[in-house]
Amino acid sequence: MTRTARELAEFLGCALEGDGQAPVSGVASPASARATDLIYVETPRHLDRATASAAKCVLIAPGLALGGKTLLRAMNPKLAFARAAAWLMPPAPIAIGIHPTAVIAPTVQLAGGVAVGPYAVIEDGVEIGAGTQVGAFCFIGGNARLGQDCRLYPRVTLYAGARLANRVILHSGTVIGSDGFGYVAEGGIRWKFPQVGGVELGDDVEIGANTTVDRGSLERTEIRSGTKLDNLVHVAHNVRIGENTVIAAQTGISGSAVIGRDVALGGQAGLGDHCEIQDGAIIGGQAGILPGKIVRSGQIVWGTPARPLSRFKEQFAWLGRLPELAARVRNLEKRTEHRKG
Repeated sequence: MTRTARELAEFLGCALEGDGQAPVSGVASPASARATDLIYVETPRHLDRATASAAKCVLIAPGLALGGKTLLRAMNPKLAFARAAAWLMPPAPIAIGIHPTAVIAPTVQLAGGVAVGPYAVIEDGVEIGAGTQVGAFCFIGGNARLGQDCRLYPRVTLYAGARLANRVILHSGTVIGSDGFGYVAEGGIRWKFPQVGGVELGDDVEIGANTTVDRGSLERTEIRSGTKLDNLVHVAHNVRIGENTVIAAQTGISGSAVIGRDVALGGQAGLGDHCEIQDGAIIGGQAGILPGKIVRSGQIVWGTPARPLSRFKEQFAWLGRLPELAARVRNLEKRTEHRKG
């Protein structure tokens, strides 16, 4: 949709400098922007790119000067840019209305404005809140509960009894509520341990494509409000993840791990069972957290096994010098042998 710069400034709570009637209809990078696109500048080193851009309207940090443009002053231009993008360019609908090929059990309860795409299957006892959209080929198992304004992209699978709060976004291929990996061995045979718990996702959780979240074994797996998971993440049974945590792609989280709020996990991190990552901790990419280990609040750790970042950097620097150190050791050995001789 097209707005004026003044309307955008009022929506964002920004000070306006320049033409308040300048039209703004989208967002872009400075290099690819059209005249009606919005761009942003955070630091002086990006001023030249903004000056050369075709964009007429710029979100800019206080204290920066830029001529020939309509300016919207924001303390955090990147955040304001993200809010502007959501306002100017709302996501396209996943489904519109109830498609005639959808298979919906007679006991399903659909609130107003629910949309269901082609060949979706919704089993008995499911409840879906107002404005939720279910994409093509999705499967929603019996007695699942979905809140308001959720978005399920095509081929999402919710096992029976899954619980989603409001505004949850699940990207294609996501599986919620599959059995956890739990077995008991006896005489060379592995007996499946019960996987009968639940799984709950809080408000505004977003989960990337082809990510799996297992149900609890006897209790429940829980991802709390505002948490975001990237593509190809695995969350095992009984895991608990706190609010506003972010987890990058290919991370694996073993059973009964506890992750606090505002935690950041880098890509390909691996968490052992029953470990605890406390609030505000940062786990570096490819880091390995041993089973039962506790990472304290605010710590930054890296490496396998994970250790404080300062220690990891020191050890990594020595690792790079191993060929040189090995050569010195060989020389010392030769000199020692020569003296003995």
